[in-house]
Amino acid sequence: MKSERQKMLHGELYDPMDAELLAGRERARDLCQDLNATREGDVDERRRILKEMFGAGGDTVWMQPPFYCDYGTNIELGERVFFNFNCVVLDVCSVRIGDFTLFGPGVQILTPVHPMNAELRRREEYGKPIEIGSDVWVGGGALILPGVKIGSRSVIGAGSVVTRDIPEGVFAAGNPCRVIREITE
Repeated sequence: MKSERQKMLHGELYDPMDAELLAGRERARDLCQDLNATREGDVDERRRILKEMFGAGGDTVWMQPPFYCDYGTNIELGERVFFNFNCVVLDVCSVRIGDFTLFGPGVQILTPVHPMNAELRRREEYGKPIEIGSDVWVGGGALILPGVKIGSRSVIGAGSVVTRDIPEGVFAAGNPCRVIREITE
């Protein structure tokens, strides 16, 4: 029988009040609180926290606190990913982000999905993984919704709500986010 954590990571309905999941979120919230309390000069302490928080990439991520996440361990970062102030990553499923990707202030990356059926929603939820390629720039205040893939070298306009996949090498913006044009030299 699968654990609630295994179900969660596989995008199946799971009980978010499971003791193991509660402990995982508590761990992440404590780490976020520690990170958010650091000062600019606390470089070594920030790096230690980031390495402990993320599933991968904590050794090179560039972070401007405050930052918030559900688990942290389900976030895999490539080299030199940048998060500006007030970013949120709800990582009930995997969030994979490629090298040199930049997030403006207030970006939210959201993997959880709540059932439409109210009775079921009281007890369970599920999620869909998110993948963001390398060299992507996501403008401030953008929302990246469950199950979305954003191709490498794309730019997402500030305030966009990304509800569907975005291909490589394009500028996309709006609510819902749509491709505006290809990015050319």
